[in-house]
This record gives sequence, C-alpha cells and structure tokens, in this order.
Amino acid sequence: MSDELVFYTNPMSRGRIARWMLEEVGAPYRTEVVDYGPAMKSADYLAINPMGKVPALKHRGAVVTEAAAICAYLADAFPDAGLAPPPSERQAYYRWLFFGAGPIEAAVTNKALGFEAPPEKSGMLGYGSFASALDVLEAAVSVNGWIAGPEFSAADVYIGAQLDFGLRFKSIEARPAFEAFAKRCQERPAYKRAAEIDDGLIAQQSA
Repeated sequence: MSDELVFYTNPMSRGRIARWMLEEVGAPYRTEVVDYGPAMKSADYLAINPMGKVPALKHRGAVVTEAAAICAYLADAFPDAGLAPPPSERQAYYRWLFFGAGPIEAAVTNKALGFEAPPEKSGMLGYGSFASALDVLEAAVSVNGWIAGPEFSAADVYIGAQLDFGLRFKSIEARPAFEAFAKRCQERPAYKRAAEIDDGLIAQQSA
C-alpha cells in the first residue's frame, strides 16, 4: 500500500489550513488542485469526498476530509514532527483544536451570513453567542506559550489559520491578543512556505 500523501485542495479554500499543516509535518506530498464548479462535483472527485469540497487527504489508501481532522491525523501519522502532545496530555490540545473547528467556525460563519439567534434561543447554539465565543478564544490565546501548552501543535495551526483568515477579511474583531497570536503563527517558516505555494497557485489561475 502506497505511503504517498496526496493533497486535494484549492488555494482559495480551507485547504490553506491543511497546506500549512503539511508544511509543518515536512513529509513529501503531491498536490491535486481541484477547481470550483464541475470539477469539484465530478464523479471522480466525489469518490474522494462525497461532499464535493476541499481539502481532502489520501494516505495509505485511506481518505481524510475536514481541515481539523486532517491536522489531527497528520500530527498522529508523523509523530516525529512533534505536533501533538503525548496522548496522556492532550486535554487542552483536543479542546482548542475542536473549539476552533466547532464553536468558532460556526460563530464566525453565522455572523458573516448575518444570522443571529434571539437571546432566548442562544442556548440552542453550540457557541452560545458570537461575543462569548470570541471572549473565550481571546483568553485562550492570551496565555504564555501556545494554545495547548508550551509547544506549538496542530491546534495552533487550526486556531492560527482561523484568526489569520478572520482578521484578514474582518470577520473576527481585531483584538490585540488575536493580532499578536496570528503574527506569531505567520512568522513560522512552514506558514510562510505554505502561503507562498498557495499564493503562487492563485497567481497562476489569475494569469
């Protein structure tokens, strides 16, 4: 069974999160760019991801989709990269990785779409309210070290990517703690390599 990593993405998508994680891991991988429209909904690609969305990752004959799941999978598949704490110390790691993929993702998306639940029904939402979700995230990224402890991890990739995108497109308030955390992430060599690759692909598509 092939150990080849095949990365299905579009440079203008959440695939940028997975690209950054792949660069942090440092293992060789092959990129398959999937265009929006018919290509992403084709029978060939739907066999990879029935949702017809990117990113997706194929490794050892199995497919992983969803950016947070890809981050967690790569951290486990390549332990030498040191992107996940030891299993007995993963409480904060799991908490913040999936807080980013659940409450924060939903809160920011709903806010951008103009959806706001009435206060009396906010308990039906996993994030409660947009403001409370951001307050919790602000406290989490204000601590010393990284979000799950003293060492950088896959949780920082996901949270950092959420903040990077949100600040860039103004879907997340430009609080000092958010800006400082995003800047620290942007200084990582793997982030810079990933951004250069995807920005180059965007330039090719625009040419």
